[in-house]
Formats: sequence, structure tokens, C-alpha cells
Amino acid sequence: MPPTQLILASSSPRRRQLLEQLGLKFEVRSANIDESIQGGETASAYVGRVAMLKAVQVATQMPQALILGADTAVVVDGRILGKPQSPADARRMLTLLSGRSHAVLSGIALAGTHQFSRIVESQIDFRVLSRGEIDWYVRTGEPMDKAGAYGIQGRAARWIPRVEGCYFNVVGLPLALVSMMLEAEGLHPDRSHN
Repeated sequence: MPPTQLILASSSPRRRQLLEQLGLKFEVRSANIDESIQGGETASAYVGRVAMLKAVQVATQMPQALILGADTAVVVDGRILGKPQSPADARRMLTLLSGRSHAVLSGIALAGTHQFSRIVESQIDFRVLSRGEIDWYVRTGEPMDKAGAYGIQGRAARWIPRVEGCYFNVVGLPLALVSMMLEAEGLHPDRSHN
């Protein structure tokens, strides 16, 4: 019997909006976990582990529900770029991304009657950014709550000529994969419950 309730274990407004696009009814419950990178941890291991930690933590509070956990990281030169800690940190990240390709990885985890996760990777090309463009973008405030200091769905879209892989993954939730995972667990848009 499929679970009767879907819970998104994330406070991200972007993930909430993306999940709404699938036409599913769900609740949001933020997970409070340590998201520190462990020594020697690869980016894919990191996003997979954090996504599962989020899902499992919320599942302990709601054992009858299906919990969706997600985590996204921007990766360049094998280094994970998290959310900037300051405007100077945002400038540093954007300078690092300027004129290069980088990867965006998302870990997607489901916890319910059993637990499993998947990793999705997209490749992003950034055009060369001038110092003035970077300063302007940082002043907008948009980079400050986003991994890698940019939002592809916002003002930074003007600098991204090419995306290889799932665009929605870069925003924060690879919708095609999430939809397939949820359907495999018996949740469909026309049959989801609150």
C-alpha cells in the first residue's frame, strides 16, 4: 500500500515551487542536520549523504509518510562551493566560475518503508564575467542564499549559454527523476493526499 502523505524535508522555496509543478500535494518539514563536508568526501557522496540524512531525520517524526530529501552542490575543480558566507565570498566564487564549466550535483533521497537515493549531475557553462558584472550581481543580494553564489533561474541566467543535463537539477530538484521515484513508490499527481 503506498504512503498516504508526502513530506518535503527542505526549507528551500525553490524546491517547494518545483515540487508543486508535479501536481503533488505535500507538506514541508525542515530537517535540522549538520551539513559539514566530511574529510575526503567526494561531492556525489556528500550530496547523497546529506539528502538521506534530511529524509531520515524527518521520517523518524512521521513514520507513515514518504519523505523526500534533497541536497544540491556546485562543484568546480573537485571543490564543493556552498552558499557564500559574505559578499566577498560570493565574489570569490563567481570569479572562480567565470569563463568555465562546472558541475551541479543533487542527491535525492526517499525514506519511507525503505530508503534509497540517487545522484543527478548537470554541467553548466559560464561566460567570462567582468569585475563590474560580478560586483553588480553581488549587490543585488541574489547570490547570498544559493550554492555557488548564483541562481540559474534569476539574474545569472544571462551568463549561462549552455546546460548539459537537467535544468531543474541546477535549480535544486531534478523533476523527471523525482517524479519517477515517487511514482515507483505509488505516489501519482491524481492520487496524492494531504
